[in-house]
Amino acid sequence: MSVLPELRYLTVAEQVSAAQALAAHRPGVCNLRQVGLSRAGRPLHLLSVGRARRAVLVVAGAHANEPTGSCTLLALARRVLEQRELRDGISWHFLLCADPDGASLHVTPAPRSLFDYHLGFFRPAGPEQPEWAPSVLPPDRLPPETRALTGVIDELRPYLQVTLHGTDLGGSWVQLTKDVPGLAEPFAKSAAELHIPVETGASDAAGWPASGPGVHVMPAPEAGPAYPSLPDDARRSTWYHAHRYGGLTAVVEVPMWASDLVDDPAPHPAPAAAIGRLARRLQRDALEVTRVLDGALPQLADLDGPLLRAARWGLELVPGLADDLVRTPPADRTRAYVGSVDAFVRRVPLRAAAMLRRVLRGTDDRAAEQLEELVATWSDAFAERFRARWVPLEHQVEHQSRTVVAAALHAREGAP
Repeated sequence: MSVLPELRYLTVAEQVSAAQALAAHRPGVCNLRQVGLSRAGRPLHLLSVGRARRAVLVVAGAHANEPTGSCTLLALARRVLEQRELRDGISWHFLLCADPDGASLHVTPAPRSLFDYHLGFFRPAGPEQPEWAPSVLPPDRLPPETRALTGVIDELRPYLQVTLHGTDLGGSWVQLTKDVPGLAEPFAKSAAELHIPVETGASDAAGWPASGPGVHVMPAPEAGPAYPSLPDDARRSTWYHAHRYGGLTAVVEVPMWASDLVDDPAPHPAPAAAIGRLARRLQRDALEVTRVLDGALPQLADLDGPLLRAARWGLELVPGLADDLVRTPPADRTRAYVGSVDAFVRRVPLRAAAMLRRVLRGTDDRAAEQLEELVATWSDAFAERFRARWVPLEHQVEHQSRTVVAAALHAREGAP
């Protein structure tokens, strides 16, 4: 089947065009339709393959800065069309891009380094992210992208929702809202074959039980969060919306650059002291960005765009997060976990600096130059500390695709 474009990061328009080609190629099996509009009026599209009652929903583009999912989604759709056995009693549905407005602002079509990646970086503030909005906003203020996604879940009642995420630098891991017995083995096998490290101590899943290396299952609702100050709670996100129909959600993360430091299960000799140092560095780095922001405030008086809101939102998280890191006992005492926290706290000020630089270009060029120096320095330090190595895009896509298929087949055994 040659209706898909060459493997590279795609714009939303290219993604839609490829989906249209798939639907035209197999009109009896495949259907593409619009299921909503973004805040800016951009259409949200759903590609469906098969008509069986038991459904799998795959979501791409929930985070604008995680571009691999759009490629994986199309590769999966083609795989499902080519392999009839994957449609045996299952219909597959692919939400092409959950946040097309965000995708239009993140510009890294072919990053050669972490610095290139951050020059065009964008990730919305939490209340503007389709999956996370329900955890921080009341129902009457949810963005239309969130309402479109939950509407699709209400319509399809999927036994499995898979949302395709990624990380700039680190390893691969899976987050499950309910356990999927048997998934850990094919996940680990795929990662090993494709030379992708497994992030065994992912800070995103701090304190969660694991059903296998890198496969984390959300704890019971009464379990407290590892970082109490962070406003978002996965248990109030769209990931849990499938539960009302007996389904579950799998979040499949894959790195653009890999680091073996996040795949080291050895005990760290002094995790609390190490994380305390990371907290102090987080505060110091965030203060550098805040000083530039404060100096540029006269030029920003009439500006309130998504880049500026996102940069401010990230900086506002820092005091509480730093306090959490110091006061809360480490959720995991391995070198992998400390490495994951190290990567996490590097990202917060780095991303804020990258987005604020874009805001200030042409408005306060001196401040923008200061921020570009920070972005360059921090990006290089991040890559050097973690010994970053590029994961070929075809490996990112293949690993994510294999994991989705394995999750669909294993979850089907216990599906209603």
